[in-house]
Amino acid sequence: MLVAANINKGISTVQDKVELKVYLKDDIKLIDQREIEIKLREFDGVKDVIYQSKEEEYNNIKATNEGLVQGYTFQTNPFPASFTVKLEAPEYAAAITDGIKDFEGIDTVGQQQELVDKIIKIVNGIKIIGIGLFAILVGVSVFLIMNTTKLTVYSRRREVGIMKFVGATDWFIRWPFVIEGMVIGLFGSALACGVLYFAYNALVRWATGQFLFISLVPTSYILSTLSGQFILGGIVVGGTASIIALRKFLIV
Repeated sequence: MLVAANINKGISTVQDKVELKVYLKDDIKLIDQREIEIKLREFDGVKDVIYQSKEEEYNNIKATNEGLVQGYTFQTNPFPASFTVKLEAPEYAAAITDGIKDFEGIDTVGQQQELVDKIIKIVNGIKIIGIGLFAILVGVSVFLIMNTTKLTVYSRRREVGIMKFVGATDWFIRWPFVIEGMVIGLFGSALACGVLYFAYNALVRWATGQFLFISLVPTSYILSTLSGQFILGGIVVGGTASIIALRKFLIV
């Protein structure tokens, strides 16, 4: 879950930089320019629309790569005016591009579709891997707790049989073992949180010292978010495993 959270944070950083660039014709009318801006703001997934004049485009390119503007001046500026469209998510890029490509006054629409497709594939891949790992780890936990409960019940099988013969209900017999399974899950998850907290804290300290520009999910995320989920999950899994383990022992 921590690996997925860190990958998602990195992807979110990239997603925030994904944008559409709508280049305008030099002879565009002001009314057409205003209409394009209004239409862009109406699309789903558009976070902001920023207009840049020819002069602003020239200055921006000069600031980032002065070699591209060598031999040009404001008077011979070859760069068109444009709208920069900030997106809430990369998935909106294709629909917006298709919706504006025939507008009057638009020259071309520049987009990072290849980057967008890669981001979507990575996100989907992380979700599938995460679900798979979750299923495997829950299965392992259930198996371990079931075996622990079975050993406990087996050592007390005579008492269970006697209680059944004197009329005790299944749930009267079952509850102590279910509670035991829940306690095992509680302490197991709490121990896992403690180990994870100190191990991850050491990893974050090392990574931030080695890589200046790396940005990881803070250690506090474990205490504020993961610990509650782990402990609740441990209790539920422990109780469920005990219920399953007791089924055949209650048949007398």
